[in-house]
Amino acid sequence: MNDMAVPTLSTAERDRRWALTRELMARENLDALLVFGEHEDAGPAQVAYDTWFTNERPGTTVVFPRDGEPIVHLPGGMFILDHLESSRRGDESWIPPRNLRASRTSAEITDTLAELGLNGGNIGVVGLGAHLPWHPEGILPHTLWSRVLDKLPDVEFREMDVAVALMTMRLSDEEIPLVRRSAEIGDAMVQAMVDTAGPGVSEAEIYAAGMAEGFRRGTLPAAMHLWSGRDPVASGIPAWCYRAQAPRELADGDVIYAEVFSQFGGRHTQHQVTIAIGDVHEDFWRAGDVAQQSYHAGLATLRPGRTFGDVVEAMHAPLDAHDGQTYLIAAHSINALLAAGKGRGDISLLPGAEAYPPVHAHPTFMAGLVLEPGMCFVLEPQYAFGGHLAHVGGTVIVTEDEPIALSPLTRQVLRARR
Repeated sequence: MNDMAVPTLSTAERDRRWALTRELMARENLDALLVFGEHEDAGPAQVAYDTWFTNERPGTTVVFPRDGEPIVHLPGGMFILDHLESSRRGDESWIPPRNLRASRTSAEITDTLAELGLNGGNIGVVGLGAHLPWHPEGILPHTLWSRVLDKLPDVEFREMDVAVALMTMRLSDEEIPLVRRSAEIGDAMVQAMVDTAGPGVSEAEIYAAGMAEGFRRGTLPAAMHLWSGRDPVASGIPAWCYRAQAPRELADGDVIYAEVFSQFGGRHTQHQVTIAIGDVHEDFWRAGDVAQQSYHAGLATLRPGRTFGDVVEAMHAPLDAHDGQTYLIAAHSINALLAAGKGRGDISLLPGAEAYPPVHAHPTFMAGLVLEPGMCFVLEPQYAFGGHLAHVGGTVIVTEDEPIALSPLTRQVLRARR
């Protein structure tokens, strides 16, 4: 891998982001932003807006005053060691040591706010609002936040999760190469899985091949979703990741479903994978054709000035024109994950679903979001005939004209090499 080709972020990008932040605070009449980040021990942090401000390791709490530099609270001493070692190696850090704090307890956070004269006034908070799909009611620990409120009775705290997410959505000229790099890595992960798959191969070998390729290319991929079988419908990490059982061995006529997640420099891509092993049922190919029609309908609609709802409706037109089923949403935003497509509730039509809580249809979330150049979306239509399901798609970027369609590999059902 040629290190010269690896994109990086400059201090000009830092200045752009910080200027946008100050403009947001001025517009919203805020004296500061308080940004809580999720830690990365289970993989890349899902709620990591702190890294957008810091370009550092996720899991910190950022206090960003409207007038002045951000102060970054660290979870512990290991973060100081990381920062120190990066400095020794000549890395250019956005946050100097003088603006780091060694703890992010409620006492430390409130001390910083008082030190900055922010123990009154208006403070926007990232961490109180919904972060779909895993944190519908925020990420803030109850005890920590209760103590902050008790210590600062004169502060008006306002939820700013959506406003900050929207602020980060239009990628800059320096950020688009990060997404391209992420997609290249994700495609390589998928190709490694295709090259490894075949009868007699364990699911664990397929999983290892994909994840190892991501690590080999210099990033930390999130745990992929992967299931296999003659007609599987599951969507998530394999059962052997959390249950005491052996990984399944592939057979001729199986399919593999996977969602491959890649990221580089805090910018993410997603890759929808269906791999046919040998001679699979013809309905998989029929379903793949419908899913491809949906993907291309969404791509044709992804233009500045249109809405996310327009894209979702365009993608559902071919899905609704056939007599099969769709179990999950067809599209969502990424970088940041805010908007999500509608669901038809077809899960309740599956044999055996009557024993489970009903899954109801739901409308598109943030259907009115107007598309702007630099926004990223995942077009991920799936379709099934008689339980034979195909899932295709990947990440796309809105531009002034034609969208950038990344991950050409996963726009169709793939065949195993063996």
